[in-house]
Amino acid sequence: MRFIKKCFNKFQILFKFAINDLKKRYAGSIAGILWAYVLPLVTILVFWFVFELGFRQSPVNGTSFILWFVPAYIAWTYANDTILQSSNVLFEYSFLVKKVKFRVEMLPLIKVLSALLIHLFFILFCFVLNFIYKTPFNLIWFQVFYYTFALTIFLVGISWIASSLTVFWKDFGQITNVLLQVGFWATPVFWDPSGMNDNVLKVLKFNPLYYIVEGYRSCFVETSTSGYYPFWAQYKQMIYFWGVTLIIFVIGYFSFKKLSKHYADLL
Repeated sequence: MRFIKKCFNKFQILFKFAINDLKKRYAGSIAGILWAYVLPLVTILVFWFVFELGFRQSPVNGTSFILWFVPAYIAWTYANDTILQSSNVLFEYSFLVKKVKFRVEMLPLIKVLSALLIHLFFILFCFVLNFIYKTPFNLIWFQVFYYTFALTIFLVGISWIASSLTVFWKDFGQITNVLLQVGFWATPVFWDPSGMNDNVLKVLKFNPLYYIVEGYRSCFVETSTSGYYPFWAQYKQMIYFWGVTLIIFVIGYFSFKKLSKHYADLL
């Protein structure tokens, strides 16, 4: 019971930090924290207007382009925003890093949780969008929370690595931007795997986010290539993803802890 209470208290502290982090990010603006939700919604609206009304994008494997695009896009946005924000978190909260009693490994988790709070809204948006398009309800939609959990664990490990590397190598923040630009096109957000060259696709599947993005899409889009299936059906990709994720998580945690004694001197 004491252990459970201790974990709950830590989560409460982390949650408060995450809320304050979102408020601080948009402090001074009239809409405040609403901008965190408005900006991605406007982006989705632009894609809908350009591709469905403007270019009259044909359905992807029988599914409306916007229904096919949005689940993958919100998964990528969650990953992209978390990695970018967490890479500079130790600089942003340097006053806490210098406090001896504060557990600095919690700082990257603040960025993960604040991004997750925004992300959960857009998962709800996916549900609403499918109802608007009169997609028949399917319980497998709720499987998206498994992929959210999987992506969150992956991002925690990446955040520990990115935040610690940026302290020692300040150019790493810019390199992260470049890697994410490449990563966007190496992940099936904008392209359909069924139309990709098989040999190229085999290489792209080594990207852990391939599994996540296609998983999100499979929860809401019923197609011949990625449609409704239980998450364990893709067991080979699942094993690969969790293997890579656990390695990143362990390396991230222990490297962050080992390097933490140097952070205060470098910030």
